[in-house]
Amino acid sequence: MPPVSRRSAITGLTSGVTLGAAALAGSPQLHSQTPTTQSFLHGVASGDPDQTSVVIWTRITPAVIVQTRTGSGGVNGGEFSVEWEVAERADFAQVLTRGTVTTNRYRDYTVKVVVDGLLSGQKYYYRFRYGAEVSVVGRTRTLPVGPLAQLHIALASCSNYAFGFFNAYQAMARDEAIDFVLHLGDYIYEYGVDGWGGETSIKLQRQHKPPHETVTLADYRTRHAQYKADPDSIAMHAAHPLLLVWDDHESANNPWRHGAQNHQLHEGAWRDRRLAALQAYYEWMPLRDPETGVGRESFWRNYAFGDLAALLTLETRHTGRSEQVDYRDYVDRLETQSQVDRFQREILGDPQRRMLSAEMEAFIDAQLQGAGRRWQLLGNAIPLARMPVPGLAQLGLEGVEVPEGNIDLVWKAQRNLPFYLDTWDGYAYARERLYAQLQAADVGEVIVFTGDSHAFWANRLHNSRGTPIGVEIGTAGISSPGDFVSRGFAPERVAELDRAFAAHVPEVLWTSNLYQGYVRVSITHPEIRCEYVAVNTTRRRDATAEVVQTVVVARHGQNLAITL
Repeated sequence: MPPVSRRSAITGLTSGVTLGAAALAGSPQLHSQTPTTQSFLHGVASGDPDQTSVVIWTRITPAVIVQTRTGSGGVNGGEFSVEWEVAERADFAQVLTRGTVTTNRYRDYTVKVVVDGLLSGQKYYYRFRYGAEVSVVGRTRTLPVGPLAQLHIALASCSNYAFGFFNAYQAMARDEAIDFVLHLGDYIYEYGVDGWGGETSIKLQRQHKPPHETVTLADYRTRHAQYKADPDSIAMHAAHPLLLVWDDHESANNPWRHGAQNHQLHEGAWRDRRLAALQAYYEWMPLRDPETGVGRESFWRNYAFGDLAALLTLETRHTGRSEQVDYRDYVDRLETQSQVDRFQREILGDPQRRMLSAEMEAFIDAQLQGAGRRWQLLGNAIPLARMPVPGLAQLGLEGVEVPEGNIDLVWKAQRNLPFYLDTWDGYAYARERLYAQLQAADVGEVIVFTGDSHAFWANRLHNSRGTPIGVEIGTAGISSPGDFVSRGFAPERVAELDRAFAAHVPEVLWTSNLYQGYVRVSITHPEIRCEYVAVNTTRRRDATAEVVQTVVVARHGQNLAITL
């Protein structure tokens, strides 16, 4: 594995960013804001921009308002009137546009406004008022048009409240280089205190609310409210607009079209649970509501950043996905190499097993044809690269006692089977189908941004014939621990496993399960620089952050060259 190229303190990154310093000239220290009113306890957020508009969001806390302002401040029959303002400067000396919007219990008192008539590629500030109370100030921006020299996107994923503090969010809030945050899914987790992360949450006093698994609409609303009230979450949302992709835990672990691994019969109909989860997501996130006649599950976007890049986001959970293959159904039928080969060819490679819906594929075709952009980016929730588990000797596990509960890892290593089957590895034909679409569109090699795995990745993608497809940049969790860490391996053993994957898995160039953090992606016409930013702890708020790896992707014609 190539050595880490450099480790630089987050307070002095080579791109000229000074994290932890004051915000941009004329703007407030957005990262240090905390709600000072009883009405706006969940801060503000923005996102889902286009060239002339952006969504701004907040939430009123009705119990407090009803108790303190009965009948006043615009309350009328359960309706709450909230004013919003947008300005070019953070002091709001000159308000560009303002308006009033109402909310009620049917929207869980959330407030969402599509502010239009804005200039392209511009930065704006926004805030909300309820009576005499004013929200924290948010900063947002529209998409650029025409020539664009550079773009900075932060990749985030797997923000699990139970596993610790969102210190990576705070680092992102302080990172003045960021233009947009691309959250690649698992924005919330559905587990109760008795589920994954529960023991850690009790130690840190960060138990999930409600304490049980989220199933109903009220449950999902309460969980979203808890995450949005976190001070580091408030800081990040105020500082940067969001681009969004969802994964599984926004509803339940490992969903597919007609069910989910973490949904049981006693929890009611899966359709009802999914509808509740998606309704709460749209209420609590700064994104546009679906057009009339389009279901909430059909959530995909194409964002154009001038002549520099285009970002197409994928929906891989609720509209097209076939049920996952479960290794447990084949454990006694995969003893010989011929059995393993047949399993991979006929089961994982079954053409009937889909990942993307026909509508999603049609959207991809429509957006890619004639795109003619310098960089084609994909926002993708789950790992795309082939990740067979290396043999025991390569993993350094041969003759070594492994932590309890890792029998499946050893079993996969002995057969060189994919690490997980919920990822694209479990849908080999569907992956080839996506690759064929990309090649047919003649967009050259693509850059794929990926979440889900709780690990940092730099992967080189190829189709089944060995043709290069692009580069995959995977981000670690905001707070969720790396897989090898959660499996009980000591840090030095985790590092050995990471090196084994990079050395023996053809598509993996570098990986690390040791960190939580985010990836800052700096895009220019000649190259894309990816800086893997790690926080040193999620167990305390006094965290520091540093760049632990840098990957540079340069284009040579339609081909990509990668430097670590």
